[in-house]
Amino acid sequence: MSETKPNTLVIIPSRLGSTRLPDKPLADIHGEAMIVHVWRRAVEAGIGEVVVACDHPSIAAAVEAAGGRAVLTRPDHPSGSDRIFEALGKADPDGRVEVIVNVQGDLPTIAPSAVRACFDPLLDPAVDVATLTAEIVRDEERTNPNVVKVVGSPVAPSRLRALYFTRATAPWGDGPLYHHIGLYAYRRSALARFVGLPPSTLERRERLEQLRLLEAGMRIDAAIVDDVPLGVDTPHDLDRARAIIGAAING
Repeated sequence: MSETKPNTLVIIPSRLGSTRLPDKPLADIHGEAMIVHVWRRAVEAGIGEVVVACDHPSIAAAVEAAGGRAVLTRPDHPSGSDRIFEALGKADPDGRVEVIVNVQGDLPTIAPSAVRACFDPLLDPAVDVATLTAEIVRDEERTNPNVVKVVGSPVAPSRLRALYFTRATAPWGDGPLYHHIGLYAYRRSALARFVGLPPSTLERRERLEQLRLLEAGMRIDAAIVDDVPLGVDTPHDLDRARAIIGAAING
């Protein structure tokens, strides 16, 4: 395994439209927009420059007011992966960046250590894409189709080689199940190949775009972390995020 860290860019895709939580990136959390909190956590990870890839000037304005960098992208991208690929071309037109870390824009309580953990598997040159997972500890999540599972083979105490991703309860038999966390770190070549491929058979069936990578023969490794970060999709989630961040502010 190589110990040389490649030139890395962290990109946070952010889209203004949301059916369950209108203007979600701009939702106020203790005086700052949610997207600013995500940007701060990514900066604190300390693995590279952080850019917000957004579809609306109001998001860019909030990030820039906080001292961050934002790149405006087309509003009609079908996925966050397509949005970060456009942003990569604008933020790094000379092709110097080797690794792109995709941090979702609705994770305001994400731990900087989790962002760093997503980067680590790419120190192994055999890995094309890295992601995160955590062991499922609540029984109801084992059968919940909204909880995506990683089926993987251990390659280190805190790392799996992903063999499949599914909404089903898998694998069968005794042993832990793992909850997939949707952060990704791509080699630049892998990201370019990914967005150039059409949706795959299993991707369409499971509604999981990461299966396109596996079906194309690319290797995904998942770093095992302790907790699943809170994703903000509803007003209730936003209230929880405000409570968590408020408790951290008040120490």
